Amino acid sequence: MSARTTTSRTTTPRTTTPRTTTGRFTFADWQEEPIGAADSTPRLARSTVVNAFAGGIEAAATDAGYTITYTGEGTGSYTGLELLSGAVDGRAGAFVLEQRGTFDADGTRCTFEVVAGSGSGELAGLSGSGAFTYRHGDTSVAYEFCYTVA
Repeated sequence: MSARTTTSRTTTPRTTTPRTTTGRFTFADWQEEPIGAADSTPRLARSTVVNAFAGGIEAAATDAGYTITYTGEGTGSYTGLELLSGAVDGRAGAFVLEQRGTFDADGTRCTFEVVAGSGSGELAGLSGSGAFTYRHGDTSVAYEFCYTVA
């Protein structure tokens, strides 16, 4: 008769039912430089940004890069990628968000989506999307994020 040894492993349960989490983020650093002529319209710029997320998403200092199109004075659109290292509702790991937004005199509206396959750690298999609206003068920005972890 042979004895079989089993090892118990603790794993974070997967979330296949969509969950929605909320919180706020602040931007700590915004560095922008023109691409081409800085005094024409339309014009392009690129920026690097550091954000800090709190709430459902916890990430003390993200790394983000954006390409911005200015279509008028203070109006335009942007696309970008942001690497978040931290946790989502207590699950530790990292992932990348792809973002698309528009801006005008009132503020910024953005939608974002997790880049497929970018989740690591307890966030491996993460998928989801969300949005935020920033109003000029706000010191932090509310976000909403709906996600699953397969």
